[in-house]
Amino acid sequence: MTVLFAGGGTGGHLYPAIAIAEEILKQDSNAKIVFVGTKSKIEARVVPQKGFEFHTIWISGFSRRLKIDNIIFPLKVFISLIQSFLVIKKIKPNVVVGTGGYVCGPILFVASLLGIPTVVHESNSYPGATTRMLAKRVSKVIVQFDVTKRWLSTKASVEVLGNPTREELSLITRREGCEFFKLDSNKKTIFVFGGSLGASSINKVMPEIVNDAIAHDYQIIWQTGETDWQSAEKIQQHKNIKVMKYVDRMDCGYAASDIVVSRSGATTLAELTRIGKPAILVPYPFAAANHQVMNAETLVDAGAAVMIKDSELQQKLLPSIRELLFDDVKQKVMQERSLKLGKPNAGKEIAQRIISLLKQ
Repeated sequence: MTVLFAGGGTGGHLYPAIAIAEEILKQDSNAKIVFVGTKSKIEARVVPQKGFEFHTIWISGFSRRLKIDNIIFPLKVFISLIQSFLVIKKIKPNVVVGTGGYVCGPILFVASLLGIPTVVHESNSYPGATTRMLAKRVSKVIVQFDVTKRWLSTKASVEVLGNPTREELSLITRREGCEFFKLDSNKKTIFVFGGSLGASSINKVMPEIVNDAIAHDYQIIWQTGETDWQSAEKIQQHKNIKVMKYVDRMDCGYAASDIVVSRSGATTLAELTRIGKPAILVPYPFAAANHQVMNAETLVDAGAAVMIKDSELQQKLLPSIRELLFDDVKQKVMQERSLKLGKPNAGKEIAQRIISLLKQ
């Protein structure tokens, strides 16, 4: 069988698709996996690295702010629909899977018109605009949170199976993770990132954290994102501090660290709970329907994470890091509670649903 995946723009949309694709290949080694995305975002770099066939369409999101790109948005939609039709006719997929975001809109829409079985997976508590529109057309909807169903109007079946994560996240040892970043595995380490695009508010308070790490001899792996990388790189003057524009090996980042400081996107939380990593979560304050706060509260209520508001970073981040980083007992408790929330079999179960849909 041939499965066409559409997802990207951010790691939160891309990595679930990769995880599902890898699970499908485990269950059917003869399956052909193909990805569609844009040529300027994360998928254009990561998908070929993973060895999957990759095609591009010309599409972007519609900005809620007044931007010049919005003027040509209708043209992009029209062209992307034509490109999607051509890709589908060339690939001849048996099923098309979208993992949210604007990238999967044209592909799933065209596939549904052609009568091809379609699946959309939504990982956030509040579904994005693309998912809400597609839910009315696709064959099956899969979500991570039960609460998501209340915002979906669909005739298709909706299943709560979780958010797929990569098995490799559980396979790397602390020593291997530290060796990848050339760090000391015996020193306390924090992994700081704001998602694949970075988080400016977190980056702004990091100089103070860096100075504290140097003074108290702990280590930092800091993913800045594209925008803040150059200014942040100038801060790196010590062997304990690793500043990177983008961390391709997230498995090594998680494995090397004692705690994580991050946004609370759905994929990040699925990864954290798979490996039971204690976390300080800083929800993105402008997320649709405040869904990142809702995501974070799930872990906080279970005792698996600490939450800090974006506006309180300057006052609370450093004290929270110090409190958690050097408290092994608290970390152990948070790890156990985090693991209870994890759904490590989500990818396997989603892959089974896709294969069974094809057989039907």
